[in-house]
Amino acid sequence: MAFTFKFLAAIFMAAVVVVLVRGLVNMMKGGSGSTSNKLMQARVLLQFIAIVLILLAVFFTRK
Repeated sequence: MAFTFKFLAAIFMAAVVVVLVRGLVNMMKGGSGSTSNKLMQARVLLQFIAIVLILLAVFFTRK
């Protein structure tokens, strides 16, 4: 069970990096503020999910 949460957490952490880089590229290109805002909201949501999964992995790893 803990392995599943660790695996999912790693996937969500990678998704956070992807969204962060896309947001930075959008800002550097001078893209729309609306797109930057949506990417920031997506990043915050993905970070929240990743943190919850990490906490669940720690909970199920404890003995």
